[in-house]
Amino acid sequence: MPGSDGSWTDAREILDVLFECDTLEKAADLLYRVRITSGIEVSSFISGVHVSVTYRSQRDPPETTVDSFEPKTGRLLAKVTCSREETVRDAVEAAKAAFPAWSKTTRAQRSQHLQRVAQLIQEHAELFAVWESIDQGKTIERARVEVERAVANFSYFSTYILHEQTTSRMVDGVAITYEHRSPAGLFALISPWNMPLYLLTWKIAPCLAFGCTAVAKPSEATSMTAFLLTRIFELAHLPPGVINIIFGDGQTGDALVRAKGINGISFTGSTSTGVAIRRATVENISKKLSLELGGKNPTVVFADAMSSAYRVRSISIAAMAAFENAGQICLCGSRIYVEKSVYADFLRQFVKHVTKRYTLRKRVGAVASREHYNKIRGYLQMAADQGATFELGGVPPELAHSAAELMGNNEAADDDDNDPLADGYWIAPTILTNVKEDSDLQRHEIFGPVVTVTPFSGGEDEAIRLANDSDYGLAAVLLTADGARTQRVGEQLDAGLVWVNSWLVRELGTPFGGMKQSGIGREGGDYSRDTFTNVRTIHLPLLYA
Repeated sequence: MPGSDGSWTDAREILDVLFECDTLEKAADLLYRVRITSGIEVSSFISGVHVSVTYRSQRDPPETTVDSFEPKTGRLLAKVTCSREETVRDAVEAAKAAFPAWSKTTRAQRSQHLQRVAQLIQEHAELFAVWESIDQGKTIERARVEVERAVANFSYFSTYILHEQTTSRMVDGVAITYEHRSPAGLFALISPWNMPLYLLTWKIAPCLAFGCTAVAKPSEATSMTAFLLTRIFELAHLPPGVINIIFGDGQTGDALVRAKGINGISFTGSTSTGVAIRRATVENISKKLSLELGGKNPTVVFADAMSSAYRVRSISIAAMAAFENAGQICLCGSRIYVEKSVYADFLRQFVKHVTKRYTLRKRVGAVASREHYNKIRGYLQMAADQGATFELGGVPPELAHSAAELMGNNEAADDDDNDPLADGYWIAPTILTNVKEDSDLQRHEIFGPVVTVTPFSGGEDEAIRLANDSDYGLAAVLLTADGARTQRVGEQLDAGLVWVNSWLVRELGTPFGGMKQSGIGREGGDYSRDTFTNVRTIHLPLLYA
């Protein structure tokens, strides 16, 4: 029952139980038990308190919940609160009230808080990996990598602020100027469903490090690790209101973006939502925006990358860039262009490597939701209708609506004697050839385990033209053994991040973001500082009258 202060004691009990489930076996046992009722209830975290059922029922209109399903089985996982405008306002007011004191804390104090958060996530790393794997559909191995990156986010910014530098200049021998930075205020932090914990912490860590406060909203499809993170913030003794996490659907996100008092927005997600955010904030010219949006990234393979010395490396990188996290990474290379003289060899070796290494349900997990499964399936049906060649994979079957989902529980699914993964959202790695240049398969972000492979014969100029023939400009992969070419071609690719003979290598101080329809702004190191601080120039005379 909720207490008189509006807190929901059951949320603490739920978190206590979840924190005991740090193996897939323990989690599976818990999920079997909660499915018989109504799933795990995920509630928002405002000013250090988990809001109660009573609190939600008093909203006008009353807050509801949205069902979140486990991608690997299609079964009910959680009931996620849909925070409405009143709750969003409460969270914004909590962050606003916390800002004056938090913004005046010393860098050393903020560093200690962030280091404590990093330490606590590290101590519970397997717990977070287990629930990330269950909630998003990724393999446990992939989830472990992303948890380590979440730890690194807090560790990096906890030390960055201790060694921050500024710039001073002389003005004709009569004055000295220096740049002074101060926290920019209250931020809305909105993260996507593909790498839930990693991308949420990528926003929270620098925001708090630079003295800002925040209201964060993860995707309603993947809310579990954000819910677990609220307990970490409690254990780290972060002051109430410094970080608030609300849950909900697009309506919640829209209310947060439009809320009065928000000084900036850091968003990662689709280009269409990014456009909606621009429209919603166009009249507030002072609001800071950092929008990391979609990508349709090229991988360019030159003939020298397929020599005997480099063939294995090139094939491995191209496959990794295409199929890690089931292709659900905004940086994935989903358009592969191969120099014609080695095209046949590359394709043969590529299919062989992917068949061996990227096995569905082993290295390749499920896609995140039924809706996303249907979207990818639609593109694969389009490929079949357009006469593309399926070198690997095919059009997956339509998903039957299980009685368990329609009823809101999964007793029926648990009684099924068939493969327990049969009802999940599984799409096998798919390699397409003979795809026309102007096909939507080449131009739209499919965001799944689907890659096109296309030959080119016009040398560097044609490779650059094909790579840049996209509305997007987030990332690119360049595979070549020619050191001079890496600069000639790499500097002409329309991409915010270019990887040469590598992929997904990140140093957290480098600028992260894209060109064209892939967004505006950059984050990482100094670039995150630009996002979360305001800069003023102080002029001091050298001589006083």
